[in-house]
Amino acid sequence: MATTTKRDYYEVLGVKRNATETEIKKAYKKLARKYHPDVNPNNKEAEEKFKKISEAYHVLSNKELRKKYDQFGHSERWAQEFGGFDFSGFDFKNPFSSAGFGSIVEDIFGTTTKTKTRAPSKGKDLQYSMEIGFIDAVKGISTNISINKEASCSECSGSGLKEGGSKSTCPDCRGSGQINVSKGHLRFSQTCNRCFGTGYLNMEPCKNCNGKGTVLKNERLRVKIPAGVDTGSKVRLAGKGEPGINGGSLGDLYIITKVHPHPLFERRGDNIYTELPITIGEAVFGAKIEVPTIDGQSLMKIPPGTQNGQKFRLYGKGVPHLKGGGRGDQYITVKISIPKNLDENSKELLKEFERLNPHKPRKDIKV
Repeated sequence: MATTTKRDYYEVLGVKRNATETEIKKAYKKLARKYHPDVNPNNKEAEEKFKKISEAYHVLSNKELRKKYDQFGHSERWAQEFGGFDFSGFDFKNPFSSAGFGSIVEDIFGTTTKTKTRAPSKGKDLQYSMEIGFIDAVKGISTNISINKEASCSECSGSGLKEGGSKSTCPDCRGSGQINVSKGHLRFSQTCNRCFGTGYLNMEPCKNCNGKGTVLKNERLRVKIPAGVDTGSKVRLAGKGEPGINGGSLGDLYIITKVHPHPLFERRGDNIYTELPITIGEAVFGAKIEVPTIDGQSLMKIPPGTQNGQKFRLYGKGVPHLKGGGRGDQYITVKISIPKNLDENSKELLKEFERLNPHKPRKDIKV
């Protein structure tokens, strides 16, 4: 296996491979006092040496990292899994808070620091597209859905660690969970790709979730869709999203509805529009006819002399307002239906009707 040209960490600190934790700590304190950037302002050589001894101490002061390093050294596997230390954003005025060495700062400089931990953040919100029928959307419906989502691992309770396992500060983000990225003149932060935003590396991952803390799970949910939803409506199910980070709250699940069209009803806002055929006799003499509504059949009065295309209104027969407080209306447009195949007697009667009731509907229509 190919190795890198990096100097051995034990040589960097000037200790033997069987050095105790106390000896490693003592060696680091001595070198840190000598090469600290505050003691050597504008000295690039001292700054580079300080980076190297800090990296070496970070590894050798951690039991699990030291064990892995003793096994792999500066091999390709070490570089891929544990290496890649980046000190580009290192705070040299307070390096220990960034690198996780706060426990010995007071010994070296007589000061104390607080290690920055990443604040809990809410889990990811999820969306689920649901197609429902027109009547179900208007009246509301309760139904079951199945979704695949990340859920907290039952084996490790979401920690990502196996029982009795340990973790160490991520060297890429230095425990913040965020890394700085530059693209051209733009500089911004993004979730650390190495620790996935947790701020630490898992040295003994849970076998069930591979250290992620979550597993993909199919969950069956009972969903109540309220009356009045339309295409594009969002129904929120609080806490049914993915787990939060660092103890953060669960995300939410949003049901996005898509309503199928209806052969009789057309929805415009919270009003419903319907076209309904009537006979010549019903239009001439008037009648009480049955009208289809979302609540079933209702009676509607057609007055004598009703014209083709005339519109009638049924109050409160529309869609329930989604936020409560009543319903829209239903508008009925009547279309006079004329029989296509009239017998000779019917034709003669119509001719007699026109003779007795002369009517010129286009007399005022002129260019």
